[in-house]
Amino acid sequence: MHLIPREKARKYAFDWEDEPLLRVRPGEAISVETYDASTGYFKSADDKALPGKRPGFDRFPPLANPIAGPIWLEGAQRGDVLVVHVDDILVDDYSWIAIGPRRGPLGESTRWPELSSDYTTKIFKHTPGASGTTRDGTLHFNERIRWPITPFIGTLGVAPDREVTTSLDGQGEWGGNLDIRDVCPGNRILLPIFHEGARFYLGDVHASQGDTEFTGTAAETKATVRLRLDLIKGKRIPWMRIEKPESIVALHANRPLEVAVETATFHLMDWLITEYGVTPSDAYCLVSTCPDFRINVYQMCKIGKLSFVAGAEIPQKFLRG
Repeated sequence: MHLIPREKARKYAFDWEDEPLLRVRPGEAISVETYDASTGYFKSADDKALPGKRPGFDRFPPLANPIAGPIWLEGAQRGDVLVVHVDDILVDDYSWIAIGPRRGPLGESTRWPELSSDYTTKIFKHTPGASGTTRDGTLHFNERIRWPITPFIGTLGVAPDREVTTSLDGQGEWGGNLDIRDVCPGNRILLPIFHEGARFYLGDVHASQGDTEFTGTAAETKATVRLRLDLIKGKRIPWMRIEKPESIVALHANRPLEVAVETATFHLMDWLITEYGVTPSDAYCLVSTCPDFRINVYQMCKIGKLSFVAGAEIPQKFLRG
């Protein structure tokens, strides 16, 4: 199995000129040890999100959301599609969330001054499940509230076509910091390729997250991710896609939110028309009448340049012949 150790998973940009950390063939197993979004800064409730104390926060944008890569996939060319199989995510024994002044939508709140007058860090303990690992473990929000760990990769993508974008605020059809909780074990992630080798990056695992990631951080954690990369040759897609066992999800990021929702729905209609043989009229009517059509609002953080991320989802049972 190919391995990227954690000490090498500390890049902060999607850059097509980076030297590959790994070169793999389609289908080969890869293990990546990722840092959390703070590159290990948050270890206890005493570690506050004070910019002056955080390493890398003397830069703009700050050095946050470290990623591993690029991974070079043999045979990948511009105009192909990269298929990412997420096989397993094993998270660390804790995760964290940090709130405070000028962070998130209530960082300047007068209604609840405690949210904007001081920095607060919460550390969530992870306990193992029946497997003896956090793979089926529990996240303890406090002494009373807990839930199953539901990890996903928050930041992933290929090198963009012409630009270099940071892992903190870069987003586009190529991927980026999208915080889509469906980028999880058992699902296939499809990405358009812009450079030879695909040049794939990933990092920023979350142990769990609610819709929108409202505060701007979720249950951020270190992890070991196991995955495989494959190719679909000579195929173009307009944006990142997700294939779940029972449904498909078309994605888009934009502001305002209604533009992200509308464009994600357009992307889903295009998918139905071009690959499932649905007529344009039926696709248009299907997304308005199907009771199981869903809009997922994955990320809606009022932070920096981040756009809002929406996914239009429909069960595959309606698309099978």
